Amino acid sequence: MARSLHPDPRLAAGYARCAELTERHGTTYYWGARLLPRQQRIDVYTVYALCRLADDIVDEPERVDPAVPGADVSDPGERLRLFERHFWDSVDAGHAADPVMAAVVDSLQRRGTDPECFDRFFRAMELDLTRTTWQTWEDLRDGYMEGSAAVIGEMMLPVLEPLTPEAKEPARALGHAFQLTNFLRDVGEDLERGRVYLPQEDLQRHGADPWERRVTPAWRSMMAEQVERNRALYRAAAPGVAMLPGPGARCVATALRMYARILDLIEENDYDVFSGRLRVSPRRKVGILADVLVRGPRRGLPASPRPSLAPRSQ
Repeated sequence: MARSLHPDPRLAAGYARCAELTERHGTTYYWGARLLPRQQRIDVYTVYALCRLADDIVDEPERVDPAVPGADVSDPGERLRLFERHFWDSVDAGHAADPVMAAVVDSLQRRGTDPECFDRFFRAMELDLTRTTWQTWEDLRDGYMEGSAAVIGEMMLPVLEPLTPEAKEPARALGHAFQLTNFLRDVGEDLERGRVYLPQEDLQRHGADPWERRVTPAWRSMMAEQVERNRALYRAAAPGVAMLPGPGARCVATALRMYARILDLIEENDYDVFSGRLRVSPRRKVGILADVLVRGPRRGLPASPRPSLAPRSQ
């Protein structure tokens, strides 16, 4: 079990800043985490904050906290290397001078999170500096999302304290599902950075071109295929809810349902992801949260895929 929070003002400030970053930039994580006991809640925030800071270093340097090492360096690759070095030095030392990293290290130590997760994460962040397209779904999933999405699910497991080791694969599937939803929602924003997180093979097969920034029949058919792929990931993740204690189950079920709702919005908007970011309304979020609390976390989840009755090929 995790020990109690150390009454260090620096840590208190760091945890507060992590919560602020999550509330501002990761509202679904923030809403879901509100259902957790305080100790688990703040540990969710530290995982999110670390990943957010690294992502901003690569994509949005104007948002990087000036206290982050390398924030004033112009080259994004060097900024990322300085930040990663600061992270590993802090982990090795067991503490950090700046409050946010101090909170991150404190949380990781208490939870016993495998450091290897963070190596995979930083390698994925590096890829954003050199790769702008991915040829196939398998290339995108295994070459990039392994370190930027699946590993986030693994980082969360020590915080959520699953009841069985079998929770790992649903957690990884949920990480993939969340990120693919981001990719589909943020096509327009990613184009501004010169990136396309849609498999080139799928785009070519449908004759769809995101750079046209137009909703065409080809674009609709390609996006419909991606949405169904995304829903399959949510279905694969759903059984993991039952593998968590009550608070963790409610947290994950809430986040899953809120994020999956974005796919409905994409369909309702005729697959137009160029005109602006689609957002789940606060009213709908409150409705999902209330439904999870009243009916329980396992109601309203995507149905798990049924086993095929077809004979297996020999």
